[in-house]
Amino acid sequence: MTDNPKFTACIIVVSETASKDPSSDKCIPALQEVFANDGQGRFTAEDTVIVPDDVLQIQRAITQRTDGGEAVNLIVTSGGTGFAQKDVTPEAVMPLIHRHAQGLVHAMLAASLEVTPFAMMSRPVAGVRNNTLILTLPGSPKGAKENLSAVIKQLAHACQQAAGADSRSLHVGGVKKLERDAGVGVNGAQQHSHSHNHGHGHHHHHHGHGHHGPQAHTTPADRPQISNDPNAGPTRRYRESPYPMLSVDDALKQITASTPGLVVVKAAVNEGLVGSVLAEDVVARESVPAFRASIVDGYAVIASDHVLVPSTKGVFPVASISHAQAGEVPELKPGEIARITTGAPLPPGATAVVMVEDTVLRSQTDDGTEEKEVEILTDAIKPGENVREIGSDVKAGEVIMKKGEGITAVGGEFGLLASVGTREVSVYKKPVVGVLSTGDEIVQHDREGELRLGEVRDTNRPTLLTAVKGSGFEAVDLGIASDKPGALEQSLRDALRRVDVIVTSGGVSMGELDLLKPTIERSLGGTIHFGRVSMKPGKPTTFATVPFKSDHGQRTSKTIFSLPGNPASAVVTYHLFVLPSLHQMSGISPAGLPRVKVVLDQDVRLDPKRNEYHRVVVSARRDGQLYATSTGFQRSSRIGSFKSANALLCLPAEEGSLKKGEKVDALLMGKIVSEV
Repeated sequence: MTDNPKFTACIIVVSETASKDPSSDKCIPALQEVFANDGQGRFTAEDTVIVPDDVLQIQRAITQRTDGGEAVNLIVTSGGTGFAQKDVTPEAVMPLIHRHAQGLVHAMLAASLEVTPFAMMSRPVAGVRNNTLILTLPGSPKGAKENLSAVIKQLAHACQQAAGADSRSLHVGGVKKLERDAGVGVNGAQQHSHSHNHGHGHHHHHHGHGHHGPQAHTTPADRPQISNDPNAGPTRRYRESPYPMLSVDDALKQITASTPGLVVVKAAVNEGLVGSVLAEDVVARESVPAFRASIVDGYAVIASDHVLVPSTKGVFPVASISHAQAGEVPELKPGEIARITTGAPLPPGATAVVMVEDTVLRSQTDDGTEEKEVEILTDAIKPGENVREIGSDVKAGEVIMKKGEGITAVGGEFGLLASVGTREVSVYKKPVVGVLSTGDEIVQHDREGELRLGEVRDTNRPTLLTAVKGSGFEAVDLGIASDKPGALEQSLRDALRRVDVIVTSGGVSMGELDLLKPTIERSLGGTIHFGRVSMKPGKPTTFATVPFKSDHGQRTSKTIFSLPGNPASAVVTYHLFVLPSLHQMSGISPAGLPRVKVVLDQDVRLDPKRNEYHRVVVSARRDGQLYATSTGFQRSSRIGSFKSANALLCLPAEEGSLKKGEKVDALLMGKIVSEV
């Protein structure tokens, strides 16, 4: 690295007003002026962006400039650091920071407090993500300039270190040289050291010389931590979850609100269309039938209600044959009939069809292979009888299917589309779902040999892959990810490029190796919408969204469902939370499992604290009611509780039990068993 390297800075303005009218912004030019005048020529600040007061959009703007191959050295945000309800910049930035920089925060606050005591009402954040330094500044141009000016001269050195420069070589000459190079000193306007900082050594920290050891000047409340730091070790992990316990209903509302919107794609009309939902009306390209066709096997005749037209009764020569196949059919003349099969086109001139049952053969050709004359036994044949007219089933230009209708495997929708020559339709894109197991103790379920102490066969991943496919979605096997922070992050990043939804199992509880939540927040810049649900089984279930930029530069959001590691918990929470989100992304309505009333076949004990989803077999009996029979012991680690289960009882959190014969809601996962 050169002695005076240049650094790239990005200015992100967080403002609802400016995001709608960029001309109203005054902060960008004010901050660019600070970089130009006080940055000693070390910074370029041409990259600017304005976003509204929205956590996800703030995070996207930051991670797009910190996580790629062309990361900037410094990001300064302006706005959203106050106490108003809409001020969410600290909440957006805090989870993204890998290493906090409280010294910069103190310096900015100290400088502002010299101007106004109301500076204490600001909530600045500073720290490093990957190799990028991030600062949050006030929203007023004046306040933003004051805060940036307070630290600008030290930022070049900070950016050098954040970018990976060797600290030993940077500190040759000691602190005095660093101060001279930056243009600051103990009496300089930007220096806010304590009087006992003698500047000895090659670090910026206080040293001994009779003083007490380093002392924290803040309380834990001043150092908010969103989730465990994967690099901090077990001594720093939470002893109590920081995530509020949501009800199932509230968790479902969070999923509904944060599931990515519908994406419309063109799809060919083939077997792969089954399970899709139409994104626009479908208009028939052709009429069905496209020609006048017979609906019976018999004889095409010229029938008329006119008294001058001869009766259809009598003996007629068989002039031609019309089969249900392509080809020309000669015109039928008065006094003639034509043999015709079901679905075949009527000859020109024919007006009706006589059923073969109303005729007898009178003569045949000399070689005995064909009919020569046939007698029609009735004169009651009316014009149009036994004839399907053009467009009598479907008329060209008619709406045959409406937006929002689904293509099922049993409903005949595919046949209807094919019948009118539809080759392509607009549908809502069905998400591709990746399933990932986590944990160094997890091994392939089909691995040969005995398990070693501590090893567990992976039952969740094949079970969840089966569930996803059974729900009608493409499932991608993402394998098993290590518990090591870097390995887990890389597995998730690779998965985000391959799938729309990631479903993981394990790693969401309170253990020192449960790293999914901190990896999602700290490494991927994701937002965890909930991390605990008041339910049994499935309490640690986690739902998150992660900003993502495709190879084509398209910005979107992808979802991660981190399900508990216990097998029964994973399957219950897939059906309860993941499936409704997949349905919503696909345009399927209503989303989620169908709910029915069932009669209990036995007493069921309730949990007094949490709603329970009890695995049962629902069957139909002669009295027309649905009955629910428990699959037995319901421990969350017991995947056997799902054997034969086709429903989940929705049990309320109450004392006591429900008695045999009582009715309760159940969510159907599969076909109802018939005992009739």
